Amino acid sequence: MPVIVRETVLYEDMFFGARSMSTTADSHGWAIKDTSTAGAPTYASVNGDEGTLEVKLAADSEEEVITLYHKDILTFRLDQILYVEFVMQVSGFNSVTTLVAGIAGPARTTHAQLADAETYNAWFRIEGSVDVDNVVVETDDTVTDNDDKATGKTLVAAYKRFVIDFQYGLKDVRFYIDGDRVASTTTFDMSKTPTQRMQPYIDLRKASGTGVPAYLLPVYRIARKLVM
Repeated sequence: MPVIVRETVLYEDMFFGARSMSTTADSHGWAIKDTSTAGAPTYASVNGDEGTLEVKLAADSEEEVITLYHKDILTFRLDQILYVEFVMQVSGFNSVTTLVAGIAGPARTTHAQLADAETYNAWFRIEGSVDVDNVVVETDDTVTDNDDKATGKTLVAAYKRFVIDFQYGLKDVRFYIDGDRVASTTTFDMSKTPTQRMQPYIDLRKASGTGVPAYLLPVYRIARKLVM
């Protein structure tokens, strides 16, 4: 598991206070992309001073895509990232729900495109058309693309801690869920574009129907090397 080392810069958000996300980046860098038309998905903090962000799709029967990201302000260079860590709980997922959560490069040009249209990414994924709660992991540096690698873990009705660990180098990116290393038989190599800049990235969508998939996010952090 990753540890904090000396000369580390830590970006951290625990979503304290009465915060509501919008298309304008907030003081922590977060912004929303929202494709809904009839419906009104919600994306605001809950639990008061305990701090948690809830993103929830609307019950209207339509395709909806809600992306929580840093509006393409790409603060984190791949070869400087030490680890990405967040805690999450999901609810209401069904066969038309997809979630990806981790980091990515610039947001895809057409927001309704599938998340795999992101050409740089390292994230955890639930693909409801395959299984509504089994988690897989993925990386892509435009040269080496590792998709849908099984973790043997599920994400349903409970908070879990997710870590993407870069401290073994970009040729050996590692994933953890609740302290257990997952997908360890796959070598996740992101070394082909080491200077690519990345941003926090969580994308929740439903293809159709009246379901209301949602996630709760009490903390998100990225540690990177201090660059003088």
